Amino acid sequence: MRALLLRLLLGWPLLTTVGCGADVNEDVAANDPAPESPGHHAEGVITAANPYAVEAGMAILRQGGSAVDAAIAAHAVLGLVEPQSSGLGGGGFMLAYRARDGVLAAIDGRETAPASARPDMFLDEDGAELGFIARVESGHAIGVPGTVALYASAHERFGTLPWADLFVPAIELADEGFEVSPRLHDLLVRISRFTRLDENPVTAEYFFPGGEPLAVGTLRRNPDYANTLRRVAEHGSAGFYQGPIAQSISEVAAEEPRPSIISQADFDGYEAVVREAVCGPYRGYRVCSMPPPSSGSAVVAMLGLLERLTPDGMTDTVEGWSAFIDAMKLGYADRDHYVADADFVPVPVADLIDPGYLDVRASARPPAAVDAAPGDPGAVLRDDPIIGRWARAGSGDDSGTTHLSVIDAEGNAVAFTASVEFAFGGQRMASGFILNNELTDFAATPSIDGVPVANAVAPGKRPRSSMTPVLVFDADDELFMVTGSPGGNSIIAYTLKSLVGVIDLGLDAQGAVDLPNIIARGLPVQIEHERAEPALVTGLRDLGYPIDERGGENSGLHTLVVHPDHIDGAADPRREGRVGRVARDAPASP
Repeated sequence: MRALLLRLLLGWPLLTTVGCGADVNEDVAANDPAPESPGHHAEGVITAANPYAVEAGMAILRQGGSAVDAAIAAHAVLGLVEPQSSGLGGGGFMLAYRARDGVLAAIDGRETAPASARPDMFLDEDGAELGFIARVESGHAIGVPGTVALYASAHERFGTLPWADLFVPAIELADEGFEVSPRLHDLLVRISRFTRLDENPVTAEYFFPGGEPLAVGTLRRNPDYANTLRRVAEHGSAGFYQGPIAQSISEVAAEEPRPSIISQADFDGYEAVVREAVCGPYRGYRVCSMPPPSSGSAVVAMLGLLERLTPDGMTDTVEGWSAFIDAMKLGYADRDHYVADADFVPVPVADLIDPGYLDVRASARPPAAVDAAPGDPGAVLRDDPIIGRWARAGSGDDSGTTHLSVIDAEGNAVAFTASVEFAFGGQRMASGFILNNELTDFAATPSIDGVPVANAVAPGKRPRSSMTPVLVFDADDELFMVTGSPGGNSIIAYTLKSLVGVIDLGLDAQGAVDLPNIIARGLPVQIEHERAEPALVTGLRDLGYPIDERGGENSGLHTLVVHPDHIDGAADPRREGRVGRVARDAPASP
């Protein structure tokens, strides 16, 4: 049912968008690699899912702000103009890199389950799982938001401009109004057919004035959001987690259906956690992503498997894409079985990316028509089986998500993926922003035949996520690539595609992003028919793969690749993103 709803909501061809994939560049000619630049540190570059957000990031870079500063400013704008995807009421994961000393931080701003959460809270009175939309719209689905705490943690470590300055672009835009984009309008039309977004009084008034979805080009103001940001700007993260904003979140969560209790103690106890990135080798590069509860280990493992399946490099052939698919099948199976919140359950991250385990795993390449089962790294590496600790159960995640990538003039970088889970999250709004439904990313059934599920609900626990922002470093440990995507559990596949497009296929950033999306989280293999060559689809079918040709793959890749003389940027044409550049000597904004 969930897959059907997502295809109805996101699978149709999107309306034409303005400026998709184009450079916004006042200081360097659009799409110009700036050959006269003395080096890639001579400019700052940002790519994000909406032109307003790109402009906000550019404004901060122009003032001498760091990559983290620009990412916070841009994301605060995304929460206003792209509320279906992320915002202050959700959470996310950020990889932040400081060039001068090589510091790399993986900042976990994932939402947490409140103390009132129960393992069976998504089951009905008969013990059956609630339908997906019933879970989405339940107060029980709302986790304690992590975005503002993530902002504060990142700024404390990597920011250069004053905290309050970062929110000026979003405050001004919320006060003055933004023009509703085609994508926002289109999603409002679709989602109103099967959710309560147009029925809840607050969201109905904001998104459906006069009973109709906001029209394209409508100037929409959001004074409540501006006031929220003013409080955060003045009081820091405490302004969000204490006082009227926290109270409004609690009150909205306590509304029907299935009201939830999020207490002040839940807000007081929330922390953004700085973790160690998961890194692994690939073709002479070092690829780093997010540790649990996110799925960076799956990206690293898939690359390791692909390197073993194609030791001479993946090619743009049926055989090359066959290896890509099989690496995904194996990697997804392991991820779905083992990955959860490592603060609550033991996640064998080091084992899952261990070269010895990957050697054995690659040798067990499944037939094309056969799904992959999870492996057992404990048995392979130590003759100590671990697969039976957890029941085999999958759960979907993160369809209402965004990603942005930034490199500043000093070579510092950010890959930031953020989400509210479903499109427009839990269909509820507090203090001018959408609340998440991230707790539906937990497994609805906490145990199977008496065996616990690793990703079961527990108070204070963070649900598993597919968000996998990535930074890549070359053989000299210099920054080479920044990438990531939204797109539910397909995020891993989208991100993997961008990496092999650049590293294996030798494409520029835009060429890699434009490649057809191919996803193999189990069977059938999903292939984006608008972009895939018919010969590729036919060839894969001839090998025995069951294929689902589907339209409107909802990736939102935003990718940067560093070259000696310029930074190559790309924005996914499947959304409304752009690339923006600011020359180092650009005049500061007044």
